[in-house]
Amino acid sequence: MAIFDYFEDVLEGFEFLIALGSLIGLVGVIIGLIFILWGSSRVRIKMISVTIVSLLLLVVCGFSTGIKYFRIFR
Repeated sequence: MAIFDYFEDVLEGFEFLIALGSLIGLVGVIIGLIFILWGSSRVRIKMISVTIVSLLLLVVCGFSTGIKYFRIFR
């Protein structure tokens, strides 16, 4: 039926957004840690907040969800 196809497409969209959030969180943590270690004091303060938000995004979306969804390490 058409309504079941619609809900299946909506769930696939949510799965994509969760996987994308996982990858964005992982990249944010890596970039944040790099700039915390080697950045100036002004950049360091901003990157601490970026790292915290990225960690929260990883907690919500999961660590390996994006890696499995997009088949990055195969």
